[in-house]
Amino acid sequence: MPQIPARSGLRGPHARARRPARIHRAWWVAVVAFIALVGAASFRAAPGVLIDPLHAEFGWSRGVISGAVSLNLALYGLTSPFAAALMERFGMRKVVASALLLVAAGSGLTVFINESWQLVVCWGLLVGLGTGSMALAFVATVVDRWFVARRGLVTGVLTAGSATGQLVFLPLVAWAAERHDWRTATLAVAFAALAVVPLVLWLLRDRPRDVGTTRYGAGSEEDAVQEAVPAGAGSAAGRALGALRSAARTKTFWLLAGTFAICGASTNGLIQTHFVPAAHDHGMPVTTAAGLLAVIGIFDLAGTVASGWFTDRYDSRRLLAVYYGLRGVSLMFLPMLLADAVHPPMLFFIVFYGLDWVATVPPTVALCRDHFGDDGAIVFGWVLASHQVGAGLVALGTGVIRDVTGSYDTAWYTSGALCAAAALMALVIHRGPERARPEQARELQA
Repeated sequence: MPQIPARSGLRGPHARARRPARIHRAWWVAVVAFIALVGAASFRAAPGVLIDPLHAEFGWSRGVISGAVSLNLALYGLTSPFAAALMERFGMRKVVASALLLVAAGSGLTVFINESWQLVVCWGLLVGLGTGSMALAFVATVVDRWFVARRGLVTGVLTAGSATGQLVFLPLVAWAAERHDWRTATLAVAFAALAVVPLVLWLLRDRPRDVGTTRYGAGSEEDAVQEAVPAGAGSAAGRALGALRSAARTKTFWLLAGTFAICGASTNGLIQTHFVPAAHDHGMPVTTAAGLLAVIGIFDLAGTVASGWFTDRYDSRRLLAVYYGLRGVSLMFLPMLLADAVHPPMLFFIVFYGLDWVATVPPTVALCRDHFGDDGAIVFGWVLASHQVGAGLVALGTGVIRDVTGSYDTAWYTSGALCAAAALMALVIHRGPERARPEQARELQA
């Protein structure tokens, strides 16, 4: 009987098949994108806790300060579709690194301001452009370029990184502003954004082909290398405006833009900007109120990831209707819950609202992809622009309401009613074309 070599079976393709598979490069790109989004979000955490210190030091009205916040929020959205097109032309790595540098510059220069227009330039213009250049359209770009399977889940995780970063930084910014002053807080935020730049330059890559791989979960080589526009092709502005012209001819685009404008109005424009000063009006310490927003950020992480998982499996339109409806109900109860200390009903609101904070993003991204195909990321950038315009208008309007009436109650009730309208609008959106179905099937099998 012939002897079998001792090392037989340990070589060749079968031996390679038994080696542990490496983590797909797409997941490393997602990790870096997550950290970059958290870094950019750090400055956007500042407005809610700096309104009162700026008012106290300079005597500026809350309406004037809210105007700078409004510009920041509007530019965050309006820059997004052009940034998505710039990423197509110049690559994600260059655009994201430049955006983080702009955020750091704007936040750092804020310490030298002594006039309200300087606040608008630094806080509104520079930081608005920087954060807008890596807004949630960046999330859609990463997901479209690097993933076929698990798109909804990855969208949820990255979205949660952006939103959670804003809220988790709040206690740190509030502590620095109270323990030292607001200038120390803004410098700390500038360094946080700056520290992410080397990581982006080192690990973030624009496309799978740049590192000799394919998209995660690709069904075939052809599917894996399919890309909308080769890097460097065409005008970024032309691509962004062309996608808008095409999408604007459809009712679906306007319904998505309308619902997302209400989303921004009821989150960034209202709660993120005005919850801390509103709670302080009722005697609650600023650090305590900022801590409650941080808790919203923690539960937002769970809620948005879960929303991504649901989006891979259920009708995105119905998910949006549920999310907006529940958010509207919670806002109607908020005026009765604000007090000088934390109590169980307030904690219930914080947890409930946190789970729904940006749960709307994964189904909205999915609907843009389903209805607008290769232009989905750029169209989502325009939809995000409406989100931030809504946020900016409500941030400004709520500040004016507080100055005129001495209370935030009207703002809470109005936003609750708008959320109810958004729930109805979501149900009017028709189903996407059949091109989305095969991809969804692969996601569920992966």
